[in-house]
Amino acid sequence: MPQILPDFSASVKLKYVKLGYQYLVNHILTFLLIPVMAGILIEVLRMGPQEIVGVVKSLGLDTVQILCSSFLIVFVSTVYFMSKPRSIYLVDYACYKPPVTCRVPFATFMEHSRLILKDSPKSVDFQMRILERSGLGEETCLPPAIHYIPPTPTMASARGEAEVVIFSALDSLFQKTNLKPKDIDILIVNCSLFSPTPSLSAMIVNKYKLRSNIKSFNLSGMGCSAGVVSIDLARDLLQVVPNSNAVVVSTEIITPNYYQGDERAMLLPNCLFRMGGAAILLSNKRREKGRAKYKLVHVVRTHKGSDDKAYKCVFEEEDDQGKVGIRLSKDLMVIAGEALKSNITTMGPLVLPASEQLLFLFTLIGRKIFNLKWKPYIPDFKQAFDHFCIHAGGRAVIDELQKNLQLSAEHVEASRMALHRFGNTSSSSLWYELNYIEAKGRMKKGDRVWQIAFGSGFKCNSAVWKCNRTVRTPSDGPWQDCIDKYPVHIPEIVKL
Repeated sequence: MPQILPDFSASVKLKYVKLGYQYLVNHILTFLLIPVMAGILIEVLRMGPQEIVGVVKSLGLDTVQILCSSFLIVFVSTVYFMSKPRSIYLVDYACYKPPVTCRVPFATFMEHSRLILKDSPKSVDFQMRILERSGLGEETCLPPAIHYIPPTPTMASARGEAEVVIFSALDSLFQKTNLKPKDIDILIVNCSLFSPTPSLSAMIVNKYKLRSNIKSFNLSGMGCSAGVVSIDLARDLLQVVPNSNAVVVSTEIITPNYYQGDERAMLLPNCLFRMGGAAILLSNKRREKGRAKYKLVHVVRTHKGSDDKAYKCVFEEEDDQGKVGIRLSKDLMVIAGEALKSNITTMGPLVLPASEQLLFLFTLIGRKIFNLKWKPYIPDFKQAFDHFCIHAGGRAVIDELQKNLQLSAEHVEASRMALHRFGNTSSSSLWYELNYIEAKGRMKKGDRVWQIAFGSGFKCNSAVWKCNRTVRTPSDGPWQDCIDKYPVHIPEIVKL
């Protein structure tokens, strides 16, 4: 029997059907209002001046009513604008770039491992297999104390690393923004595993002679997602302290946490974590809007810590020999996935266009109410964001998020290249990734950036930024001397 109707599945590209659906739903109000407004305008143009005056008089409004109505409109408008949250601007930021003398090529790392773990060849082989699959390159850096054989993770060495990383990042920030230390109203420092007394925030206050009435905070114990926690804290403080500047310092000090035992779960962080840090200037001053790079749109924090398994995913503890290190649980990716799901559930309604929210709602109704065997619908976050900065905690983390969020290779390029060039720099990795996007000249005015971070607890925190102006390719920064070489191909396994 001849086919009466054409085969639409073959003749029409479903991609364009989906694009048409998205455009229609996302602009439905515009499509509805334009005909209404056009009809009103045509009707007004048809009426003469006397007819318009007659319509106004027919409403029966006297002068007092008009004045009262005008006052009410002005009052409501004033209350609305005064109750709106203050806009938070990211003026600029700076990332620490370790010196070449701190570089740890694979050959150097493995040679040190063989000397330190000479009685445990299986542990050495384990570290080699991790490095081969880690996604790290030959340019990552470790602090000077770890270069010694054996390493010397003393308190003095740890504080020395903190001073170099933090002061270098802050000096660069002051130079880029022309910010004077006395103009800082709020200081927030996050460093998860190194929490000395006096604190790191006190160290900064004393170094730069900050004001005696400065509001300073020192956050610890929250892992790689603490950078977004610091941004959230700064946002809350800037909402209640008008006309203020806030400086956030995100880092992780490697020296005191370098594990020298032979337990595999605690050796893994040695292969991934590297030196790094960032300093960020936030402000709620209106005059900063013109030069600020970004505007903070949303911060979402989720905590998957209801059971002991989640709590011990990333945990500092001692092994049987009394040596301290960071233990990474085998359940890490499972708990991370659950935390990400919670974060996406909260973030989705805030950022997704109406077309994606409708598809998600219809799928949910079909599965839950009508028991249809549909697959859960994964919203297309590419419609909400132009750039993605996924915490460079490891190759597996980036792979899983790329798969679950259905991202392209370009969307996760910044995360992969930051991991390759700098390693896992903990809470500051998001800023190395953002700087990579800028160094490539891809950040345009109006672009939206989604920063996603994971950390101990287990936490998944994310921040959304909107580009305030087209960002010029920076002439300095951590990628200055190598951006032309990237992106590079990263093989699945690098044979050592």
